[in-house]
Amino acid sequence: MIQPSRIAELLEPFGLSLNSEQTGRLTAYLELLLKWNSKINLIGKASDKECITRHFGESLFVARCLNLEGRLLDIGSGAGFPGLALKIVCPDLDVTLLEPVARKRAFLKEATRVCQFDRISVLASRLEGFASDLPHPGFDFTTSRAVGGIESLIENAATCLKPGGRVCLWLGHADTAHIIGLKSRFKWDKPRLIPLSLRREILVGELDAHEPHPQCFT
Repeated sequence: MIQPSRIAELLEPFGLSLNSEQTGRLTAYLELLLKWNSKINLIGKASDKECITRHFGESLFVARCLNLEGRLLDIGSGAGFPGLALKIVCPDLDVTLLEPVARKRAFLKEATRVCQFDRISVLASRLEGFASDLPHPGFDFTTSRAVGGIESLIENAATCLKPGGRVCLWLGHADTAHIIGLKSRFKWDKPRLIPLSLRREILVGELDAHEPHPQCFT
């Protein structure tokens, strides 16, 4: 089992300092992830160090940039990055995880149980269908990491957000520049370079509160 001091060392470049309870939950999550990953390939081949820096560190870093509170919709959750991992540092956040693959949903539910997270919903939905069926926009944040179809994702995410809500995207530098150059309903913040990375960034956009409620984009 990886030691708490080693976890603290690996997360230090991200400006993250976890208390003992948070470290315990990260450790439990990591051990479960590595066990399941050997069977259903959730994140590809990765060492303890790579899991902590590339997955936990990069996911939790957004909490250093934004005050995450209210309701969060995580799109294409996979192994739970960033949406489920953010519960480690934002326990009061209400999180909805969209994951269409049954085996990955099973992992997300087991990780929720093992880490004793509450206020988590795991749904077998794709964003397009979820957005079109949502009776009214109710989320304060959407997050998406390593998901394709970014342009349509942004449009559909807008239908899920309250006015003034924020979309958070983990992107390469070229994709960030492309998205900023598009006409959209979002006002984009300056991209945040992810620590230990030369080209990966977090791009945050705020939904224009004066725009009419957008329709689902397919």
